[in-house]
Amino acid sequence: MTQTSATTTLPTLRRRATLRRSLGLLADFRFEQSDPDRFYGHLAADTVSILSDIWADAGPTTSAGRASLAGTRILDVGGGPGYFGQAFAAAGVDNYVACEPDVGEMAAAGIRLASSVRGSGMDLPFADDVFDLTYSSNVAEHVSDPWRMADEMLRVTKPGGLMVYSYTCWLGPFGGHETGLWQHYVGGEFAARRYEKTHGHPPKNRWGESLFNVSCADGLRYAETTQDSGDAEPVAAFPRYHPSWAWWMTKVPGLREVGVSNLVLVLRKR
Repeated sequence: MTQTSATTTLPTLRRRATLRRSLGLLADFRFEQSDPDRFYGHLAADTVSILSDIWADAGPTTSAGRASLAGTRILDVGGGPGYFGQAFAAAGVDNYVACEPDVGEMAAAGIRLASSVRGSGMDLPFADDVFDLTYSSNVAEHVSDPWRMADEMLRVTKPGGLMVYSYTCWLGPFGGHETGLWQHYVGGEFAARRYEKTHGHPPKNRWGESLFNVSCADGLRYAETTQDSGDAEPVAAFPRYHPSWAWWMTKVPGLREVGVSNLVLVLRKR
């Protein structure tokens, strides 16, 4: 992949990506199951900040200079129970649409969003070229064909708009999600069985059903194919939770699979 350097193309985001931010996000991971409001609330706020910076750095230029998400039409693929919608509203963004296939997930936190649409990321219920910014946060590893979902996201993105695709890499420490930090290295089925034996119930994310092996290299290859086909221009690829001085990991085969943890792809639709 002929990859544009994230450190030069996303200067605003790079300044935000500090060690202090990374440590704060890492500390929140232990609350995912016990206190989801805390975990997902902080993650959603951080996501809005990331997208605001990416849009400012790589979005369309305006006469006023720095581009703002205000007035931007945004699609969140896999919006979940509404934490992200709340965070966008708090940031003054009122043109936000969430697409989520699971009714139970949509209602899990008791958050009501008028802009929620039930639908699959594999076949988005939207016309071509309608959103300025499409993004997905930690969804790709939960679908059986993540690159079909990525294609769908590009389809509904306007020419010149951005697609931001963020997912958990299988060989990173959080690849097994709640099943543990090392168990998935033995195997996804082993991790699921061990979790059920330890906790007395199956994990939320079941290997082979709602959790799949998606590598860092898979995402970089996908970005390369969109460039080769002329569908999109890769803008950046970087580790979502790392300080900016560690973003070089995405360029090192092998190391990136265990070290990146969560890959963010930024593509500009042509």
